[in-house]
Amino acid sequence: MACCGPTATKSPHKTPHKTTCATHAAANRPCHTGYDSPLAAMAAGGHETLLYIPAVLHREHLRHAPAAAPPADAAAAGVHGGASADGGGDTPPPAARPDYLATVDVDPASPTYASVIHRLPMRAAGDELHHLGWSSCSSCRTAPGGVPAGGTHTTLVAGGVLSGDIHFIDVAADPRAPALAGTVTAGEVAAAAGLAWPHTSHCTPDAVLVSCMAGADAGDGAGNDPGRNGFVAIDPATRAVKGRWEAAGQATPHGYDFWYQPRHDVMVSSGWGTPAQLVRGFDPADVAAGGYGRTLTFWSWSRRVITGAVDLGAGSVPLEVRFLHDPAAAEGYVACALSGEVVRFYKDPTADGGWATHVVLTVPAVAVTGWVLPTMPALLTDFVISLDDRYLYVACWLHGDVRQYDITDTTKPVLVGQVYVGGLLSNPASGVRLADRTAAAAAGVVPPPTPTVVGGVTVAGGAQMVQLSRDGRRLYVSTSLFSAWDAQFYPDMVARGGQLVRVDVDVEAGGLTLNEGFVVDFGAEPWGPALCHEMRLPGGDCTSDIWM
Repeated sequence: MACCGPTATKSPHKTPHKTTCATHAAANRPCHTGYDSPLAAMAAGGHETLLYIPAVLHREHLRHAPAAAPPADAAAAGVHGGASADGGGDTPPPAARPDYLATVDVDPASPTYASVIHRLPMRAAGDELHHLGWSSCSSCRTAPGGVPAGGTHTTLVAGGVLSGDIHFIDVAADPRAPALAGTVTAGEVAAAAGLAWPHTSHCTPDAVLVSCMAGADAGDGAGNDPGRNGFVAIDPATRAVKGRWEAAGQATPHGYDFWYQPRHDVMVSSGWGTPAQLVRGFDPADVAAGGYGRTLTFWSWSRRVITGAVDLGAGSVPLEVRFLHDPAAAEGYVACALSGEVVRFYKDPTADGGWATHVVLTVPAVAVTGWVLPTMPALLTDFVISLDDRYLYVACWLHGDVRQYDITDTTKPVLVGQVYVGGLLSNPASGVRLADRTAAAAAGVVPPPTPTVVGGVTVAGGAQMVQLSRDGRRLYVSTSLFSAWDAQFYPDMVARGGQLVRVDVDVEAGGLTLNEGFVVDFGAEPWGPALCHEMRLPGGDCTSDIWM
């Protein structure tokens, strides 16, 4: 299925993604059309050459009042898309610089390997760029008319959780120098859907679907009443806001992440917390008061209504949700940040709503001294599943480790690899100490006595977001969660900037090794220290594409 014309040649790039159409061959760039299955994507993976990641410039005074958009002619001055690796023509005053999309060279054969080669500023300061998605991916192979005319994986979708703007970024015209294609403004989303705080985006065959964590009237983050979050649908071609995805009257207490699987007529969603509480940092009292999520919600994909919900317990805080990649598999996992539990959900006709859950693993909190509480949770902030559904990788932001589990038996994950990437327990400057190293070791918490140093750079923060190469051999790890929480738990990272590192994976026996030759230090950025979050790989990756 060719996206723009007849198949012409293999991609001229060093590591071809797949055959490319004549149009793209003439332009000397890859043509992505998605993959028929996750195993096909894995087999064609090869070594990625680029990685995209948002860079947040922490500006506390801009948190609730994003700066005005630049003038209409700002793009001509280089503010929107003309920024080179060293900053190009972008010259706003430091306090008003927008967040930006960083393009990272991850090709070991390249002279600019492990460095930021392009920076694309957004339209105004104060976005808090967070998660990235695609306007089209492998799910679009099932769309009416097939693959979009321009191919798949051409446009990144980047939501600003604080500004409410949703940016569309062209990575097809020049993958090494993305350009801002357009922005769906917070006002447009508010007018058409009544929503704000955009978080996760997934492409579907007929729309870009974005979860939003607040109502449009919650600019101050006030309230946590049902209905103040939801899902906005955007036309991927015109970027017109279609309105709310869910049927009228459907509401969940909190919003955050989601994953869908039409083959089983289901969407699963989770909830983080009330915006007013998120922006002021974590307070255990807010958990007790109901300000944080504890529910996993199941929806009918076809009818867009809630069919069931599972209470995961007080203090669970379910965040990332992932189905297994095999579309025939009616099961997946959700990681509960605060309780340290990974919960398996699965289809069960006998259960209320048709879906059931059970805890398959727990990373326990450990007794500590020098901290605000007597025990410290691991804080599971992200996880990823390999495309062959064999391994699950989970990040423990406060403890600092990344864990690799063999999920050949999905009901009984087996720990086969572990590596530390920063964390409070390995940072003497944090003042946090294990109260009982022997007891912690028995629970699998074995932090090194010194901070993580890669290529002469001391890692600030802890393992936070993870992204796995399609072939499953390289795991990229970033260190920033959300700037308000970064400032609370890792103030040195806000001051010095975050890092992006690579972990090498043993895909045969299991095992993780920190790659000593790869580190991107966002503390050395030309526009000041930046915080880096979710990653995307050209052509799709292990958390972007959904197969049907």
